[in-house]
Amino acid sequence: MSEFLVDADTLVNARFGTSQLTETVSALKLLSSPVEPWYRPWKDQHVADYQAALVANPVWAAIVDSAFGTSWAADFFTVPPLEPDLALEEELGPLLALSDDHIRADLSVVRTPLPSVLLETRGLASEAAGLLRWIWSATIEPEWPRRLRVLQADIVSRTSRLSEQGWSGVLRGLGPDVRWLGDGRIQVNRWDYPPTDVRGRDLMFIAAHTQRVNVSWRLPDRFALAYPVTGIFATTATPDEPLVQLLGRNRARILVEAASPVSTTLLVATTGLSLATVSDHLRVLTDSGLLERRRSGRSVLYWQSDTGRRVVGRPVSG
Repeated sequence: MSEFLVDADTLVNARFGTSQLTETVSALKLLSSPVEPWYRPWKDQHVADYQAALVANPVWAAIVDSAFGTSWAADFFTVPPLEPDLALEEELGPLLALSDDHIRADLSVVRTPLPSVLLETRGLASEAAGLLRWIWSATIEPEWPRRLRVLQADIVSRTSRLSEQGWSGVLRGLGPDVRWLGDGRIQVNRWDYPPTDVRGRDLMFIAAHTQRVNVSWRLPDRFALAYPVTGIFATTATPDEPLVQLLGRNRARILVEAASPVSTTLLVATTGLSLATVSDHLRVLTDSGLLERRRSGRSVLYWQSDTGRRVVGRPVSG
């Protein structure tokens, strides 16, 4: 397993935030690999255009093919931001400053030998930035306000837990392989890499729509851990009209959003409805057997029951 070695100063100054670059790289990986069921509607919406973009630009295709391994991604794709909540163009600055040799060296850590198109092309940093700009504008930017509300609601939930449960409580829910080991040690993943000394340095926790925890750094003094946001994955899907006629628009929307476990807090953030209204809809949907519920720490999570999935029109696993 891999560990971060931290001290009191690191934890006191640690920050939670968002990163448009992290969100964009996460989307790139979702489009390039198998995904969990709750990401499939979004991927199905964009994957054809993504594949067409790679066919039209062989350099992009070669970068994607060479940048992501089982336990490692090319460093130029994973540099943490200098500050949380920056715009994508601000985060692309360090990437655009890299030389072709630097880009090739980062890619060679993941894949060797590199394909000839990457050895012959000049301006690889600009090509990589162009790929990320396309991913952002085509698949994320139109729904970014809604995504951002989900990410911010998750951050509020986790930071409020800090005063009640300490860092062990905060870290417990970041991912299956992340936990507080005690004595200034944080397990960050299951890969067998040497411990990383983060003592006295900057540590950021980045909420993202990603399938697993990812570690990144900007040497010598900035480190980050990007973790999967809890609850709804941002999507442009809307309830079918018959479902709206049956349940009402807001209740139908909540049922559709609960395809994966979701908390009341996140539903308030993503729907724009009041807490009282959301709570009332959840009670009715649960009482009618369309939603299941269980407590998770101080939160209550809701998700579609088998009956709810049939009503929405999703297949029920057997």
